Amino acid sequence: MNSELPATDEESFDPRERCRRLPGAPGVYRMLDAERAVIYVGKARDLRKRVSSYFNRNQGHSPKVRAMADQVRDIEVVVTRNETEALILESNLIKELKPRYNVVLRDDKSYPYIYINIADKFPRLAFHRGARVGNGRYFGPYPNAGAVRATINLLQKLFMVRQCEDTYFRNRSRPCLQYQIKRCTAPCVGLVSPEAYRADMENALLFLSGRSHEVVSALVSAMQASAEKLEFEQAARLRDQITKLQRVQAEQHITAEGGDYDVIACAMHEGIGCIQIFFIRGGRNLGNKPFFPAHTSGAATGEILTAFIAQFYLAGTADRDLPPDILLSEPLEEEEAEWLAAALADKRRGVVRLRPNVRAERAKWLEMALRNAELAARDRATTDSGHQRRLESLRDFLELPEVPARIECFDVSHTRGEAPVASCVVFGEEGARKSEYRKFNIEGVTGGDDYAAMRQALERRYGRLQREDAVMPDILLVDGGKGQVAQALEVLKALQIDEIQVVGVAKGTARKPGLETLIMHDGESEKTLPRESPALLLIQQIRDEAHRFAITAHRKARGKARNRSALEEVPGIGAKRRRAVLQHFGGLQGVSRASVDDLRKVPGISAQLAQSIYDVLHGAP
Repeated sequence: MNSELPATDEESFDPRERCRRLPGAPGVYRMLDAERAVIYVGKARDLRKRVSSYFNRNQGHSPKVRAMADQVRDIEVVVTRNETEALILESNLIKELKPRYNVVLRDDKSYPYIYINIADKFPRLAFHRGARVGNGRYFGPYPNAGAVRATINLLQKLFMVRQCEDTYFRNRSRPCLQYQIKRCTAPCVGLVSPEAYRADMENALLFLSGRSHEVVSALVSAMQASAEKLEFEQAARLRDQITKLQRVQAEQHITAEGGDYDVIACAMHEGIGCIQIFFIRGGRNLGNKPFFPAHTSGAATGEILTAFIAQFYLAGTADRDLPPDILLSEPLEEEEAEWLAAALADKRRGVVRLRPNVRAERAKWLEMALRNAELAARDRATTDSGHQRRLESLRDFLELPEVPARIECFDVSHTRGEAPVASCVVFGEEGARKSEYRKFNIEGVTGGDDYAAMRQALERRYGRLQREDAVMPDILLVDGGKGQVAQALEVLKALQIDEIQVVGVAKGTARKPGLETLIMHDGESEKTLPRESPALLLIQQIRDEAHRFAITAHRKARGKARNRSALEEVPGIGAKRRRAVLQHFGGLQGVSRASVDDLRKVPGISAQLAQSIYDVLHGAP
């Protein structure tokens, strides 16, 4: 059992005397400053030897360690039963207390998985985050929700298995959009047999398990069998499926070598440390994620790697998936590596190898991870830190599992229903992505119907993103209240797009900045933020940009409509005849005053065409 030793009186603090009284046992120590704030947390096999080393001037400490030691006014220790227990306690205390001289990982969220309940008659591909307690199979972890969505979309294209919620599935009377775009075989209405669907799901399970080569072999055999039976349509479908799968294998660099491992690399740039982690499962790259631990200035990359591994895999209550191998961009200190390997093996209940020296395919993964870490550290050093703080504040406000990487915002602009235009602006971790802005000229809706206009824009936007397997946003902001949010939720539900957080931005009663009411994802609850909140400032910035872009696009559309000649609406009259009519009457005003007989006198204008011109200009039905 852990035991905590009493602190000393800071007025009479003598580091050597305090260290002399420490036990020579494993445990965790906390360094406190004059205000009794914890400034450093560490672990030790022998508390007395380890803590004493900080106050030994002959140890050749770094400037950071010397600065920390000069501020220490008290030391608290916790004796543990063994080194593994000390390592876990140290990691938890660092994440809880965030001492300014420790490298602190700012990530304690769970990671998403794909979950398949294979006991169902028609299993579905489900997005899952949290404890893995279901009876089905879990595949992951994926670095973010976007990676899960991309994989599910890929599986739907390759194997046409369903993703829809069970309630939606049970209440269908006809195939949905997914069937029409060839991403589902419509088991909900019996268009595929349970046996055929089960075969497709088995192939999807093999693919997720990293056994895609077996899937190709099985499909080739099935194609040949269909051809021998003269079932050429089925053989052609299997041939196309094989082609798609082989293309995916090439694009995703899937190899027969297989294996489950995490690839972790660390790089520094101008005092900013970046960790890149790649998740490899079954030889397939599930994606990567960068981390920027706090307090890395002055720290060595090996120290950052050690802190990251301990806090990422061991601290907190997050359910981390531990592979048997963790590839590292550089070796750790021998003692630290031993401690970590023992603690990780204890948690995994199996061997965990920390491997800095690898060859062949795995060496290429390490090289890629290190390159990405270097680029991300350099980018972070030049990125607007204020924008990053706003993103983190928005993550905390919405209780998201991770900082949003992509935010899209929609607004609709018109003048009394004339020339309605919807705008879509895109913001990422670096700020506005103006090259990705889009506008939508709204057609076929009643003038002034903002709900219908918003719905049309959302359907066109996300229907296209889904068809093209493009990146979906983490957050969808809509300028408006509950009605606009309801439209967004209905569109996403119809398209079976999950994990996009919808937020409505409704203007306050006085329509002044800072008084906005936020309509949450359930479409009913409302929240407000303080005027000085970084999250609110970010929402205002994105909403205002969407408003500006919508107004600009609307004014152009309105000007174009007003400048357009009414003669362009007449069927059967081209540019040459239109020009002849305008020249004959001296302009559109003269044409408007002309009778049908007058119009017939223009060369090239028949009696029927003259009547059509007259009817269009005078609003005849």
